[in-house]
Amino acid sequence: MHSKALAPEYQGALTKMSVNASLTDVLAEGIRHLEAAERSGSAREVARTGLAVAEAHRRLGHVADADRAWKASYRAARSADDAGAMAWALWSGGTLARQRGRLRLAFRLLGLAADMGKRGGDVVARGYSLAGLAETGRIQGDYRTVASLHEQLLAEARARGEARHTVWALEGIAQIHRNTGSLDTALAMFEEAAQLAGDADDRRGRAWALRGMADIISVRDNDPDRALGLLAEAEVTCREMKLSSALAYNHKMRANVLYRAGRYEEARQVYEGALEEFRAMTEPRGEALSRLGLVKSLARLGRDSGETAADLDALRATLDGIGLLNARDMVDRAYTELGVGPAGDRVPAAGGRR
Repeated sequence: MHSKALAPEYQGALTKMSVNASLTDVLAEGIRHLEAAERSGSAREVARTGLAVAEAHRRLGHVADADRAWKASYRAARSADDAGAMAWALWSGGTLARQRGRLRLAFRLLGLAADMGKRGGDVVARGYSLAGLAETGRIQGDYRTVASLHEQLLAEARARGEARHTVWALEGIAQIHRNTGSLDTALAMFEEAAQLAGDADDRRGRAWALRGMADIISVRDNDPDRALGLLAEAEVTCREMKLSSALAYNHKMRANVLYRAGRYEEARQVYEGALEEFRAMTEPRGEALSRLGLVKSLARLGRDSGETAADLDALRATLDGIGLLNARDMVDRAYTELGVGPAGDRVPAAGGRR
């Protein structure tokens, strides 16, 4: 039996805030209570309320503010000798690092967070930190290493009846199945996640699950209308809760669905919009994936093959630099799909420089 979804990152005076609260409301309340905590001189309360401020900034795409906030929360937690609060601050910092494409830093901070959570006896902080490590490895494409960790975290979340964490783990495992070709299993897990999130009133988790369902329905069933309908439902939640990153990924998936349906001009427009959204929040992974979709759409609309190949070369280098193995493989498949070759395989044009 699972309880209603909670937001353990909303701490101190913000513990009663709903997991479905608008991020702008979370930020406003967090700042108000943080200022009160600073006036009172309570380092522990500064750390705890500062965590919510950091997370609201991060999810709204305010990268610089989020970076300052999690570090301030950590300093306050350290001065209060509060290992649990230090773990949560490190978790926030590691999650931000992953969002910014700094995967090595993400692994380091999340590893420290997991250790600190264990030291402080904060089971939830440790669980979230281990989940962050698993998600970072999954995003990187290292499925073999992190699949068992995802399964372990799912079992632990189910045993504790933590709906939100169970939904996260289901979605992560589903994504691994999707990326490795087990579409039926992936869809079943996304559907379970969507149902559980709905029952637990976890609107954010349900929005991500609907996005996963739409992806597979588009690929497996070739049903763009149903897929677009699921994305439209998820978009309502993203807008109401001000989920900037989730909204941008929703738009990128909408473009993917349009592209697969052969609606290349519509896909181009939506990819361009998603690209601007990711750039505004400094999220290089989403930016690179949107660029890839845009390159493919333009190629289908008749763009010069040399320009297409050059863009794919640049994208491959970018993804190598970030360390996104799965996304790099997507670029490699795009060379074949679009009938162009990587730079090392192309023959110079007659009369060109060798």
